[in-house]
Amino acid sequence: MKTIIKGYKYRLYPTDEQKEQINKTFGCCRFIYNHFLAMRIELYKAEQKSLSYSKCSSLLTQLKKEKEWLKEPDKCSLQNSLKDLDTAYQNFFREIKKGNNNQGFPKFKSKRNNNKSYKTNFTNNNIELYFTNNQVKLPKLGWVHCKLHREFTGKILSATISQVPSGKYFVSLNVECKHTQLPKNNNAVGLDLGISDLLITSDDEFIENDKLTYKYEKQLSKLQRQLAKKEKGSKNFHKQKARVARLHEKIANIRKYNLHRISSRIVKENQFIFSEDLNVKGMVKNRNLAKSIHDVSWYELTRQLQYKSDWNGRVYHKVDRYFASSQLCSSCGYKNTETKNLNVRTWICSECGSNHNRDINAAINILNQGLKDLEVIL
Repeated sequence: MKTIIKGYKYRLYPTDEQKEQINKTFGCCRFIYNHFLAMRIELYKAEQKSLSYSKCSSLLTQLKKEKEWLKEPDKCSLQNSLKDLDTAYQNFFREIKKGNNNQGFPKFKSKRNNNKSYKTNFTNNNIELYFTNNQVKLPKLGWVHCKLHREFTGKILSATISQVPSGKYFVSLNVECKHTQLPKNNNAVGLDLGISDLLITSDDEFIENDKLTYKYEKQLSKLQRQLAKKEKGSKNFHKQKARVARLHEKIANIRKYNLHRISSRIVKENQFIFSEDLNVKGMVKNRNLAKSIHDVSWYELTRQLQYKSDWNGRVYHKVDRYFASSQLCSSCGYKNTETKNLNVRTWICSECGSNHNRDINAAINILNQGLKDLEVIL
């Protein structure tokens, strides 16, 4: 048994009064974040000094006395907003010290941002779930109707209440719980990530890419054309905007479900999992492939493989991105530079005469290199 932190996300069905309270909390958290970000910027410009989280926290206490409406939302949500700001600052300066100039400076939050959320902490049983009645108790909101489709046992650490662009409300719970690891085995697999096929394994398995963006492209285009004809800011404009958001949400949900299904099966079947360390940021600069690369969602797949492997005592390793997996013969090691051309899908090794499928050969090379990196003998 291993203690891990899992996330459980449920849809909320708040009443009008509860919606009003949630929206007030969104606004107060945004105000606190922007207020102290402006304060930090002004202080640094004037005195080249910065404000710590503890100093901001004490200033927040004084600010509540001046602005009574800041006492309406849950107090933990405002403190967490300050922590988010402090984390953004720390991340910025940490990356700058490393020489990464692409890390953005903390930005002011906009009221027009459609992704809204706030986080509250578990204290004195202020967060409870009633699975039989499909209800969750949240600070300042009381009991909220909720679709509790998955039960769990464990200690609740925090809850994040959010509203997505389609207008739906959700609660995400961080739960500390016990996890039974999968039984160990001696299986190993190499994964070649692709576009035509999502995955090609060293076991000659091709996992199809659903190409969801292309599947729903016409439907999405039609909804967006209808949105463009609406008067901006009107009721019909917001209704149509929600329709577009719901379709985007549907695409994202289908994609994530498929990736979870695939990654869970791979982790369940294999003790050692190897894949490429792709430079996705560089690859999307190719305008002909950018849309397909974003649609296939390689990062999300590798993220799921990583944390599911950690949970279950599996080993997930990425081979070096400069390893020429597609050019090497998996039988004799001969390097064929002609396979740099993506149009070459099959080739015959001039040294040993082996007939190779480009993707399967690459997956086998990734497997062999991964085992070599970890010095594993099966």
